[in-house]
Amino acid sequence: MTASHVDIVLATLNARYIHSAFGLRYLYANLGELQSAAALLEFTIPERAADIVERILRYRPRIVALGVYIWNVSETAAVVAMLRTIAPQVRIVLGGPEVSHPPDLPDMARDTDYIITGPGERSLPELCRDILQDDPPEAQIIPGIPLPLEQLELPYRYYSDEDIRQRIIYVEASRGCPFKCEFCLSSLDKTTKPFPLDRFLAEMEFLLQRGARHFKFIDRTFNLNTRISVAILEFFLNRMRDDLHLHFEVIPDNLPEALKAALRRFPPGVLQFEIGVQTFDPEIQQRISRRQNNDKTRENLRWLRQYGNAHLHADLIFGLPGDRLENFAHSFDELVALQPQEIQLGILKRLRGAPLNRHNDAFDMRYNPLPPYNVLSTRDIDFTTLQQMNRFARYWDLIGNSGHFRHSLPLLLGERPFHRFLRLSDALYQTSGQTWKISLRRLYRLVAQTALETLTPPRDTFIAALTRDHAASALKGAPPFEHPDSGKQAARLISNRRQQRHRSKT
Repeated sequence: MTASHVDIVLATLNARYIHSAFGLRYLYANLGELQSAAALLEFTIPERAADIVERILRYRPRIVALGVYIWNVSETAAVVAMLRTIAPQVRIVLGGPEVSHPPDLPDMARDTDYIITGPGERSLPELCRDILQDDPPEAQIIPGIPLPLEQLELPYRYYSDEDIRQRIIYVEASRGCPFKCEFCLSSLDKTTKPFPLDRFLAEMEFLLQRGARHFKFIDRTFNLNTRISVAILEFFLNRMRDDLHLHFEVIPDNLPEALKAALRRFPPGVLQFEIGVQTFDPEIQQRISRRQNNDKTRENLRWLRQYGNAHLHADLIFGLPGDRLENFAHSFDELVALQPQEIQLGILKRLRGAPLNRHNDAFDMRYNPLPPYNVLSTRDIDFTTLQQMNRFARYWDLIGNSGHFRHSLPLLLGERPFHRFLRLSDALYQTSGQTWKISLRRLYRLVAQTALETLTPPRDTFIAALTRDHAASALKGAPPFEHPDSGKQAARLISNRRQQRHRSKT
């Protein structure tokens, strides 16, 4: 099957189908007169490179521009290698965070004609015009030149009806971040800049009218500018639907009264806040240039949990320079006490260009050479401990974040959540030998067995709580573990059978 010929293919590999390529839509929106000669293609990382290349080459393009991110760098490299072999006449252009910090570039850069570093809304159309006019630049590295936000063509009309029905709709009310947290590429920004508010809200109205209900804001600091944050919240409050869902990234120590007043008006189930706590350790915060008022963070999380009606997803990072199990345990226990609905435990990753790399020698930071470039050991944490924490994070997702253990989780955690869950995690791995492909029924059985053996909670109370959790799940049938009364029932049954046998003999 041959597609219509276009000169330019914009493509990327999403992590999953439900995700949509926001960056590609920005590039497509800003191609100007070249838009009619371009196609936007989205793939997913499980797809075979040969199938992706076949679909791209159906368009017989002269230029293929690929977005490269930490989640798709290996798969994109396979696509680039195959494109170079099958269609050497095609000019390959790369952009995205994984190729924006030369000379720290992935190996696929050698097979690439051009690399655009940073924003591409202006630089990509200029490069494409030069190539199509047979006047290509000699330099491989093309600096991305940012356009003023008021000059950018917005991408929202390029979400298809299928996107709106089936995918997450990404939006942004601002770009940049004024904070300098060294683990994050946003620390390279000078400041944050809002899009013109009236224009942005008009685009949100357009999406709502088309049926969009799930909006994920990618702003790094949504609640930084209170006036704009409240205006956006008021916009959605005035257009409330039962199925509306809004996701924001917020900084934890900035919750002024005007914002609280708006948040109180939202019903449960609409708002989700991703809150980057990362660490409560003031020494590490200072080392990585993270400005966070820990007392205010605690106060705000308590308020949000009590009054805010938002689902709270709080982030912690393990493996930062100077991290040890003990100080991480303190951060974890503090966050557990604040009771966000989810605690995301991330293992530190090496991002190309991130200022955190300046600590690599002093703290002997050793990273996986393959994506996602997770830290393997540091001066203070050995490889075995990091493996242990990788398993901890996975089991925490299955047990702590899943909602399947709501009644039994407090009994698992007790007064020392980190150390008790670490013991449980180690025991689960020793028993099962795996952290993936564990069915929920088997997980209930494993948790019951290992917790009773390892943590020794009050048996009857724990099994009763676990039975309530099982009953609240979608699983059918009896719980795959012993109910607190089942032992007594079994003993009575055995006694009755013995008495019956005795009577029959007499």
